Amino acid sequence: MNEEELIKKAQEGDKKALEELVKLYEQTVYNFSYKICRNKERAENTMQETFLSMVKNIHQFSGQSKLSTWLYRVVVNHCLMLARSESKYGFTSLEDDDALIDEKNIADWNVTPEKVTENNELKDLLDKAIQKLPPDYRIVFTLRDVEGFSTEETSKIVDLSIPAVKSRLHRARAFLRNELNERLRYERF
Repeated sequence: MNEEELIKKAQEGDKKALEELVKLYEQTVYNFSYKICRNKERAENTMQETFLSMVKNIHQFSGQSKLSTWLYRVVVNHCLMLARSESKYGFTSLEDDDALIDEKNIADWNVTPEKVTENNELKDLLDKAIQKLPPDYRIVFTLRDVEGFSTEETSKIVDLSIPAVKSRLHRARAFLRNELNERLRYERF
C-alpha cells in the first residue's frame, strides 16, 4: 500500500494505516526533533506530541503538500511552543546586525575547512553553537542547511515569507560563524 492509500485509510479511521504512517515517519520525526530540541527527552516528547497531533488531525490533511512537510510543520510548532515555555534558557538575540557581523571575526576565518572538518572537536563546537541559536533561527538553519530543504519548502514548513526565511538563515549563519571564530581563536592560544 502506498502512502496516499495509507493516508486515505487513516482518514477513514483505519488504525493499522495510522500505525504504518507512524512507523514510516518515526525516525524522521525523531531525528528532526532532536536536531531542533537538542535534548533526547524533549525530542521524544516532541515526537509523541507530533504523532498525537497526526492521529487527531489526519482527517484535516488535504494532501496539498507531502505528509512529511505537514509533520515537519507540527514538529516546528511544538518545538517553538516548548522553547517559549522554557524561556529560562535565555537565547541570544540575532536582531542586531552590527553585533552579528563583526569584521574582525570574518578576517580571522583562515582555517582550511577540509582540515578542520576532519576534527571531531569542530563538530562539538558547531553543535554547541547551534544549541545557542534561538529556536526560530535553529529551525530555519536545520531545515535549510542540515535537512536540505529548499527555501520555498522551508517557507511553507515554518509559515514565513521567503525573504524572512533568507533573513533568518543569514542571521543564523552569521551567528554560527561568529561563535566558531570566537572558539577557534580561543583554541589557538
